[in-house]
Amino acid sequence: MWSPVLTLDQLSIVISQAAAPAFVLGAVVAFLSVLVGHMSRIIDRSRIISAIPDEDPIKAQLKATLPLLQLRASLVMRAIYWAIASGIATCLLMIVAFGSAYFGVRHEPGAAVLFVLSLGLFTFSLISFGREVKVAMNHSEVH
Repeated sequence: MWSPVLTLDQLSIVISQAAAPAFVLGAVVAFLSVLVGHMSRIIDRSRIISAIPDEDPIKAQLKATLPLLQLRASLVMRAIYWAIASGIATCLLMIVAFGSAYFGVRHEPGAAVLFVLSLGLFTFSLISFGREVKVAMNHSEVH
């Protein structure tokens, strides 16, 4: 029979099972902060290069780096999207866990799928950011 109120045991189990997704969510948020800061630096550099007067002899050389900066920004933006998707999947996982406990429904299979999905999306975000770092390092003065 369906119980409208969680028992203390049910709530305790759900909270203990929500610990791992909470840590994943914290990691995703911290990583998003890094990605947004990195994106800001790329955009700032692009704006600075674009603001250099056309008469400046260095502008032509710096302007040649704009396509590379656009590629890097695209890779970081992709990493941001993957990280956001990972955070959403993690939040859904926590919602499903608490909702299932409330309604007394078994949630383990769905939680496992959402947890794997969340980690997979986070992995895609890390891969995309790794590609951006590789591009940046291949075109920097310091190798």
